[in-house]
Amino acid sequence: MGIFSFFSKDKKQSLDKGLEKTKQSFLSKLTRSVVGKSAIDDEVLDELEEILITSDVGVETTLKIIKRIEQRVAKDKYVSTSELNAILKDEIVRLLAENNSTDYTEITIPKIDESPYVIMVVGVNGVGKTTTIGKLANQFKKSGKKVVLGAADTFRAAAVEQLIIWSKRVDVPIVQQGMGADPASVAFDTVQSGKSQGADVVIVDTAGRLHNKINLMNELTKIKKVMSKVIPGAPHEILLVLDGSTGQNAYEQAKQFSLATEINALAVTKLDGTAKGGVVIGISDQMKIPVKYIGVGEGIDDLQVFNKNEFVDSLFN
Repeated sequence: MGIFSFFSKDKKQSLDKGLEKTKQSFLSKLTRSVVGKSAIDDEVLDELEEILITSDVGVETTLKIIKRIEQRVAKDKYVSTSELNAILKDEIVRLLAENNSTDYTEITIPKIDESPYVIMVVGVNGVGKTTTIGKLANQFKKSGKKVVLGAADTFRAAAVEQLIIWSKRVDVPIVQQGMGADPASVAFDTVQSGKSQGADVVIVDTAGRLHNKINLMNELTKIKKVMSKVIPGAPHEILLVLDGSTGQNAYEQAKQFSLATEINALAVTKLDGTAKGGVVIGISDQMKIPVKYIGVGEGIDDLQVFNKNEFVDSLFN
């Protein structure tokens, strides 16, 4: 365990394992950058800048971090390279805190005036959207919540079929009308069904066709509108799922979706298969949208609530 210990031992081990590739790449580069150096100087900072950018933290976020470290070094006059890890760790945690990243330790539902809590999930094909929904449903159910799923990604038959499989696996009800059905109609029926069944959570899948942003925007706006007719204020959460292994391409997707609808939470998946885990830091900073979930493995329990302290601790452990 590191200096933070909010997670259970199993969750911490899963997180450490899921970030292994990013950690090995990042820390090995960081160690090499200070070999033979006693103080943090311009050369060390230049190398650190390159390390952060190549770890997909992003240029803007990297420059922000470097500037903050420069200010600390200038203030203290002399800072040993042995302190670099601790300083960098501290600045990343501070940055995530500024971007409203909440320290979740378990899956929760915010208080709302009228149940169920409605989550609309968006994201392009292939990012792990449907799998994320299934894993979310599993976690909510394990925490004692009643869940209803909605298959409103009716553009692809595979999306509907995959969500049906997940509903059976997790043993939660699903509302679906098959491929080609009106997504807004499915969303409306799902929220209505959730309300009539006394559900705590409704999770609605949607299509993510970025090749036609105008149609996407119109569709998502329509879906949101019909949901709010059943539950005022719904959807309460618009969760964008991003594939962490795509690095800065994930950031570009986030920008495009933020133009189409009001994203207020992020899930970054597939971090276990990439050395680009730094993208979590960059996306959170650049989008000013909190990361709520991260995917650190293929197992049904390997979708974790995001905890900035645990994340950074694992990255440097």
